[in-house]
Amino acid sequence: MSYSSLSEAMAKTLARARAVLPEGPDQILDARMLLAHAAGLTRDKLHRLELADFTPEFDARYDALIARRARGEPVSKILGYRDFWSYRFHVTPDVLDPRPETECLIALALKAPFSQVLDLGTGSGAILLTLLAERPGAKGTGADLSPAALQVAAKNAEALGVAERADLIVSDWFSQVEGQFDLIVSNPPYIAIEEMSELSRDVLGFDPRMALTDEGDGLSVYRLLAAQSGAWLRPGGRIIVEIGPSQGAAVREFFEAAGFAQVQVHPDLDGRERNVSAIKG
Repeated sequence: MSYSSLSEAMAKTLARARAVLPEGPDQILDARMLLAHAAGLTRDKLHRLELADFTPEFDARYDALIARRARGEPVSKILGYRDFWSYRFHVTPDVLDPRPETECLIALALKAPFSQVLDLGTGSGAILLTLLAERPGAKGTGADLSPAALQVAAKNAEALGVAERADLIVSDWFSQVEGQFDLIVSNPPYIAIEEMSELSRDVLGFDPRMALTDEGDGLSVYRLLAAQSGAWLRPGGRIIVEIGPSQGAAVREFFEAAGFAQVQVHPDLDGRERNVSAIKG
């Protein structure tokens, strides 16, 4: 396809994307991010494109990218990264795509000091590595059942310059964890099995199932964390977990029944229940 001007090339190329991309508030953002990726640029550098860049080969690259998005593949998985907090994380189909709402857990964790942090179900390492990057004196352990996920986390640890302070281990929750911690964090699989069919194809087809659901009522991991985390927490240590928007009362009850103090349910920026925090009594 030939174009007579740069403005025509941009307009027709983006129109081609809009014709196939899922409708919604992110449609044009997705189109522009994928256009930048096809050009080897970041989205804020799209102004560097010139008419000569719009070759048949470039058009073919872009069409291949928007076709992947049209099939439901998240933009982050196409690009191979997701920006989270102040950092960029490598992501693959082996890890849960870090969500903006998980930044609420980071904000809560940073409200008090910690020197040893444990992240259970670490995945890409987004939670653990962000906390270590924000607290240069801290050390941490990231546990996950998936060796492939831990490879992604290791790559991210190197990129963020925190690899020497992050111990990444294969563990079924606490099974291989050693030591004592003053902070435990987790974004466990909390989607109930009967709710899985309601998820968008962006999630169902491209996030690992084991990171989404416990294949039960969505609460089994919280029961485990409430029952066992006290053994790995120092006196006065904190635990913070992400929850689904209807799980606050149940999860709070688990931790209160286990003897934790100051159990609180915290909303996200939209006012939905998003985290539960507790302190070892």
